[in-house]
Amino acid sequence: MIAHLPTLKQLQYLVALRQHGHFGRAAESCFVTQSTLSAGLRELETLVGVTLVERTRRVVRFTPLGIRIAEKAHRVLRESEELADMARAEGQPLTGELRMGVIPTIAPFLLPAMLPKLRAQWPDLKLYLREEPSQAACDALHRGQLDCVLLAMPYACGDVEIFELLDDALFVAFPANEAPPGNTVDASAIDENRLLLLEDGHCLKDHALSACNRPELRAGATMLGTSLHTLVQMVDNGLGVTFVPAMAIEAGILDHTNIAARALVADHHQRQIALVWRRSSPREDEFRLLADALREIARSSLPPLRSPRPN
Repeated sequence: MIAHLPTLKQLQYLVALRQHGHFGRAAESCFVTQSTLSAGLRELETLVGVTLVERTRRVVRFTPLGIRIAEKAHRVLRESEELADMARAEGQPLTGELRMGVIPTIAPFLLPAMLPKLRAQWPDLKLYLREEPSQAACDALHRGQLDCVLLAMPYACGDVEIFELLDDALFVAFPANEAPPGNTVDASAIDENRLLLLEDGHCLKDHALSACNRPELRAGATMLGTSLHTLVQMVDNGLGVTFVPAMAIEAGILDHTNIAARALVADHHQRQIALVWRRSSPREDEFRLLADALREIARSSLPPLRSPRPN
């Protein structure tokens, strides 16, 4: 029998090293020095009486038992966080820390309108934001590194609860001299040889291609944009056309450009912005309260999102 049990801190170090595969990056994620993390892992190995990690100058290699213990440690950490969440949920709602993930095609356009009102409504809420692509955000959610995520749906994020906030229409951005007449453009009229898309990992690309229902667009498009702002600059320089969500247009992404946007005409011409959280989370009531607040703020602050932008 083990006389002393591992500490949560030691388990956190082990899980971080398993996730990052590098002592330096693992230490940074735990906000400790590399020597502190290494010492904590050595103490854990001494405690359990086995080697969990084989250390060389270049490689961090977990033993088979180390892998199993790291997986179990991850579940233990999740459970411990849920214990704290249960206690917090019994007190004043939406107080203390909340870690929210936001994808890059939402964060710069929706948050500036939402955050000031959210702070005014819930002054004791300490909201920590983490911007990353959809899959990374969902992975972090299920690892317990995030409490909830602002996501564009549809997207397969695992076993989560989904609270839709608003619809976000898709537009096609053209260099002004290439734009078709009128306020709209049919999906069939998009030239696949001129189409610029975000790199893999950004769900806006998949939403746009799915809306168009044209497999040849994926094959013919150039996928090289690391951000929506980058794609807009490329379109402004006449290099092609791209998809832009309404919230980005209303936030001014096309201001001071020679770009003309046309509302996309397609069966699925919009994405749904939603707040998602783990189905097992004991803070569900809080997240629903937060989602209600976000939806009302969006409705009052961003009414143009629901209608096409005029020429």
